[in-house]
Amino acid sequence: MKAIMVVGTTSHAGKSFIAAALCRILSRRGWRVTPFKGQNMALNAYVTSTGGEIGYAQAVQAWAARVSPWVEMNPILLKPQGNMTSQVIIRGQVAGVTTAAEYYEKYFDTGWQAIQDSLRSLASEFDLAVCEGAGSPAEINLKHRDLTNMRVAKYLNAPTLLVVDIDRGGAFAHVVGTLALLEPEERQLIKGIVINKFRGQKSILQPGIDWLEEYTGIPVVGVIPWSNTLFPSEDSLDLFERRAHKPRRELTIAIIRLPRIANFTDFDPLESEPTVEVRYISPDDDLGYPDAVILPGSKTTLADLKILQDSGMAKAIQDYAVAGGTVMGICGGFQMLGESISDPEGLEGEVSEHTPGLDLLPLKTVIARHKISRQRQVISNFPQGGLPVEGYEIHQGRSMLVETRKGKLREEYSPLFEDPSLGIVDRTQLTWGCYLHGLFDNGAWRRSWLNHLRQRRGLISLPTGLPNYREQREIIQDELANLVEAHIDLSPVLPS
Repeated sequence: MKAIMVVGTTSHAGKSFIAAALCRILSRRGWRVTPFKGQNMALNAYVTSTGGEIGYAQAVQAWAARVSPWVEMNPILLKPQGNMTSQVIIRGQVAGVTTAAEYYEKYFDTGWQAIQDSLRSLASEFDLAVCEGAGSPAEINLKHRDLTNMRVAKYLNAPTLLVVDIDRGGAFAHVVGTLALLEPEERQLIKGIVINKFRGQKSILQPGIDWLEEYTGIPVVGVIPWSNTLFPSEDSLDLFERRAHKPRRELTIAIIRLPRIANFTDFDPLESEPTVEVRYISPDDDLGYPDAVILPGSKTTLADLKILQDSGMAKAIQDYAVAGGTVMGICGGFQMLGESISDPEGLEGEVSEHTPGLDLLPLKTVIARHKISRQRQVISNFPQGGLPVEGYEIHQGRSMLVETRKGKLREEYSPLFEDPSLGIVDRTQLTWGCYLHGLFDNGAWRRSWLNHLRQRRGLISLPTGLPNYREQREIIQDELANLVEAHIDLSPVLPS
């Protein structure tokens, strides 16, 4: 199979963005394109139609290529879960939990075999793979066991683009240093340099480009301008760079930025709403009084719950709810809203028989060994009945309704969807909880929920007859592909 490799001088250089843009550009040119990332470390995950987990970035790239996500597009997914350990997912399924040192002893050979097998499977269906590296390809202490970068490029003999983020400064040193640390056979595969996130006049940059090309002997094939267009983030570090202010803001939604926040891509559709300001708040920040508070997913629910309790944020959320605020929990956040969480086998770390939750929903959750990961299509009961909703589950907790210590009856809570195991809402529609990731992607449901918040503020309702977020994502991907295509020369890497 023909391939193009995209590596970066650093993390956050823009590899995922460039790879997604290339998937859309080449798909529009008639190629049958697949994305590929041999190994990804991320807490933003997606569930394929077969129930396998992959990095959300590879799902986005698959959609950019106008194909369905496959587990083979990201055969190894590592999900950090605290105590220097990660959950290892190989070809969509959990293979175990390991430390970094043990990982390469236990999983290196298995992982490399999974990568090769996945590439062979993809080759039977696609003409061209757009492969993405991870971090830097020149980490000299890790290169001998790097499954993601130049090992894949050499295996595929793939012409490679080196991407650098010029906005952070030091771009020329990053490029030169990276090339200097590559082996000769690796450096020979670098066919073009892409300068990403450029602000300013290219004429001022041109002398630097000329010097870089002469010094390295490698052409600068692209200078990609800075873009404010929202692109799904792969790492929670990106949340620190987001600026929330919107001139047309009418609602403010606070999302608690948990230390092990997972699947925060759930909230991209909310950020796309022009009248909604999304604020990510750390547990040590002042909660204030937003229109809604969302507790997102977490890879280490118990550890993050303890941080909420120790920081005082748990008490702040409870006080906010008592004062009539709207609270929603998704996945791990849903579990935190219950009475208690138990981890009798210590699957998240230490054994826990009964950890008190925020006690805002009548739930008890037990962390179980078997993970539920599947796509779902259901009908909503609230905030508007009869709406079709699509999403996916990824969780190891099993939550059960119980009588609350406050004396409230189970009858005061209703299933959020036709399947009662997916979530509940109280009769005042102030406290919501569900296991469904991708909930806000559903346009009519999202607007109905926002209209519930708007009515409490005395604001007029917004139209609910709008398409799902995937259609908006299509527009975004075309815009970003147009941006990259206008500022890049792909001829040095395109297969003949």
